[in-house]
Amino acid sequence: MRKSFGPKPLLYPMPVLIIATYGEDGTPDAMNAAWGGIADTTRISICLSAGHKTTKNILKRKAFTVSMADAAHVTEADYLGIVSGNDVPDKLAHAGLHTTKSQVVDAPLIDELPMALECELISYDEENGLLLGEIRNVSADESILNAEGKIDVMKLRPITFDSSCNAYHVIGEKVGNAFSDGAKLK
Repeated sequence: MRKSFGPKPLLYPMPVLIIATYGEDGTPDAMNAAWGGIADTTRISICLSAGHKTTKNILKRKAFTVSMADAAHVTEADYLGIVSGNDVPDKLAHAGLHTTKSQVVDAPLIDELPMALECELISYDEENGLLLGEIRNVSADESILNAEGKIDVMKLRPITFDSSCNAYHVIGEKVGNAFSDGAKLK
């Protein structure tokens, strides 16, 4: 028998996205956002309320990066979600994180997070907070690449947010082969 929970944002896995921007004065800023995902082959959608400093920065600079939070940086990623850039002007530095300017968009890359989507703003709907970005580049540190030069999820160790229990879990175990295992049922 199933238990009904009503309308809730329960979807697994829910990525832990770290959105990084530059403020008006050039100070790097970042926030933790879980309500987002791939919207098309080169687009990402994220729900961000207008009150976030990060949202204001994106609207002014028209650019942002999206890093996957990883198991090695759970504490820092959580901190970026519980402290507002409106209250702590240099929260990245306070978290012990460092940035490098993206070569593709006007936004910072977080050095400690080894994978990022480098994006330009397409649109933002203030009514529902839906932000749509064009992915201009995906960059990854060589430390998370496999022998074929592809991103290795076991090396990246991205985390997912469990909104039912307010917990983070690491993603990684391989259980099958996409576009292959289902062919057995043809």
